[in-house]
Amino acid sequence: MRIWFGKTQQEVLPEWIVLGLGNPGAEYAHTRHNIGFDVIGILASRHHIRLNFHRDHARYGLGMIAGVPVLLAKPMTYMNRSGEAARALLQRYPIDTSHLLVVVDDVALPLGRIRIRPSGSDGGHNGLESIIQCLGTQAFPRVRVGIGSPPPGQMVEYVLSRFSPQEQPIIDEALQRAADAVEAIIAEGVQAAMNRFNAQNTVAGSGGA
Repeated sequence: MRIWFGKTQQEVLPEWIVLGLGNPGAEYAHTRHNIGFDVIGILASRHHIRLNFHRDHARYGLGMIAGVPVLLAKPMTYMNRSGEAARALLQRYPIDTSHLLVVVDDVALPLGRIRIRPSGSDGGHNGLESIIQCLGTQAFPRVRVGIGSPPPGQMVEYVLSRFSPQEQPIIDEALQRAADAVEAIIAEGVQAAMNRFNAQNTVAGSGGA
């Protein structure tokens, strides 16, 4: 492990980059499309990681999770250019894309459902599409958090909306479980985390399938 000191905090060559997708700006805070930002916030709080670097098209910080050096990042590019941040971070911190973990919202999953995937297509998600295009590979794991399906013809309005009071407790629990999933991937590996979290077929807060 290579370690050096920056002006504001210790810099560590990370073994994992955790990239939570979202849109910068107060108007997008805590919307459905900003699930990734919210999970990064939870992880940063749990592990006392300050996101005090503002470069490489991202806001990010370095620290330790489960004894492993990690980088937590929020792209500052807006969703459809997320790949620019992923590419710049991997250029600065050269690790294999199998250790680039992307946290993303998913309209194909029921509200609060968590799914881990080791790789795959973009599934119609603009942020994932940008990352795949910029990196030239689909071979990076992702934690997908279900935000429910939009009404017909209202995709943009839906993903940029906030959760209803009835939905909020479900998504609050799901965000914590998504952060747990990230920790499990870092500590145990993707396959072990998949076996654990993908087998949990209940939607957060529902008590049933």
